[in-house]
Amino acid sequence: MIGRGRISLPPGDAAITPHARTETAQPYSDEAIVALGARALRIETAALSALERRVDARFAAACRVLFQCAGRVVVTGIGKSGHIAGKIAATLASTGTPAFFLHPAEANHGDVGMIAAGDVVVALSYSGETAEVLGIVPYLRRLGIPLVALSGNPQSSLARHADVHLDISVAEEACPLNLAPTASTTATLAMGDALAVALLGMRGFTEEDFARSHPGGSLGRRLLTRVADVMHDGDAVPRVGASTTVREGLLEITAKGLGMTTVVQSDGRLAGVFTDGDLRRALDRRIDVHETLISELMTTTCKTIRPEALAADAARLIEQFRITSLVVVDAEHRVVGALNVHDLIRAGVM
Repeated sequence: MIGRGRISLPPGDAAITPHARTETAQPYSDEAIVALGARALRIETAALSALERRVDARFAAACRVLFQCAGRVVVTGIGKSGHIAGKIAATLASTGTPAFFLHPAEANHGDVGMIAAGDVVVALSYSGETAEVLGIVPYLRRLGIPLVALSGNPQSSLARHADVHLDISVAEEACPLNLAPTASTTATLAMGDALAVALLGMRGFTEEDFARSHPGGSLGRRLLTRVADVMHDGDAVPRVGASTTVREGLLEITAKGLGMTTVVQSDGRLAGVFTDGDLRRALDRRIDVHETLISELMTTTCKTIRPEALAADAARLIEQFRITSLVVVDAEHRVVGALNVHDLIRAGVM
């Protein structure tokens, strides 16, 4: 059974420490477990709904302070608020607002020097009375550093010292004891996300900007990798002249390992390609590979792409037209490279 300040737990559960059990503990049914989870989500949903109504002129003022920051946004908090502060700092940094997390206890023992003129501090404390957080306020005042505070008490010491205060109070915690920070930390994180998203819009932050700050992720690879980064170039490009026989063309295909060869004119411009598919169709006609010119069998309407194009565009062409390779040409249609589906897979684009 669940009550205010009391929660019954299954007896004999090895995962529960003795001091956590009560003398009246009873086994939990599936229905009771589901009810606990649903109650937690219901309380946190209500907390977020209430928070939405507080996104007002004070929120806009906080965003303007952060937007005008000439240095970095320093996010601080301790305990559970510290974990949330770290996430908010990471979200800001990845969406165009330079930011980092500073532990307030470490700040009070020397790390406060990491805060410099031009920075803005975002301080998290649900009570607004956290000693470690309040300890850095005099330093901020001496340097004239703006302070944005997120707390659950608009009358708290932190709120009174802040240039802008955002109220993240909740009616109750999702914890059935109403003790563990749950709904309050969810509300704090959501307000931090709201700040980051609003700043993202104010900065005109784009998908490409996001990719630049996530170069190791799949989005970064998809939006930052160019065809020139993955293509074969120079002597690695399969290339024959129009007067080459099919036999000689096959030797080039085998040597370069791309399943095709480009056929170029004397000035290096692309005339067509000869692929494994063209060979199969030619053999059905019983051609003489020693005498037949490759120009008689090549495909002249082949797909091409420019080296500066995104590798993701190359992947799209390959998938759309169900082909396995692409020829890379410059503005004059001269062959400068070639790639196939395996190159794109290795690059993490497909």
